[in-house]
Amino acid sequence: MGYFYIYTKAFLSFILIMIFIAPFYACSEEKSGEIIKLGNWDQENLQEIIRAKPSTTGEQIEFLSEQFLGTPYVAGTLTGDINTPEVFTVNLGGMDCFTYIDYVEAMRLSANLDDFNSNLKDIRYQDGNVTFENRNHFFSDWPVQNSNNVKDVTYEIGGKKAIEVEKNLNLKSDGSKFLPGIPVVERKFYYIPSSEIDNGMIGKLHTGDYVGIYTDIEGLDLTHTGIVIKKDDQVFLRHASSRQKNNKVVDENLIEYIQNTPGMVIFRPQ
Repeated sequence: MGYFYIYTKAFLSFILIMIFIAPFYACSEEKSGEIIKLGNWDQENLQEIIRAKPSTTGEQIEFLSEQFLGTPYVAGTLTGDINTPEVFTVNLGGMDCFTYIDYVEAMRLSANLDDFNSNLKDIRYQDGNVTFENRNHFFSDWPVQNSNNVKDVTYEIGGKKAIEVEKNLNLKSDGSKFLPGIPVVERKFYYIPSSEIDNGMIGKLHTGDYVGIYTDIEGLDLTHTGIVIKKDDQVFLRHASSRQKNNKVVDENLIEYIQNTPGMVIFRPQ
């Protein structure tokens, strides 16, 4: 964001602000090993948002996630692969469905920006160790690696209609891997088929629940993630949508969205 200043006092104020926010806004990857892009925000804005969040978990997630409505969908903002060292990245100017909930959850757990960086590392990486190998690549990693913060409540909500599946995550049907350099993970989890989702189940959902869209594709657990938002007697999926008509963070009717998918998984913040 740029401003044109006529008066010397205003110009000096601008210089002081830039000196203050530059270390966080445009960190040098060479110096810090981090990439920080705040998009439309600056340090002061983000501090205010984090400190202004309500007291209850659901309200916190609703409030924090709302701040990003309209933010462009951008895939591939994280660095790192088998041949490229991972760099800790914050990009609030563009996000995919997974980095979106990463940022919201990290802010929920934080009292300030220093907390945010630390919590984001703990959420995104096993033991907070910033490497490609330690990144939580699958949504079902969350209740395993962050069990103190989120709980899988899929069976609790779906009951006998929830289906248990066992998958070899990262292993394609042809024997190759989706992510070279990452081991295959054997995982059991539940999902609720979209055809079985009824009003009783919807009623058990809480604002702030994290939803994953289940997939039948071998080697993958989910293809999309979002947040449950209940307001005005409606239930929405708040998510970073890659659909051409959206291509940004939006609210969409959850029931209508789920109907066109294999089913859903629900993780509840603690």
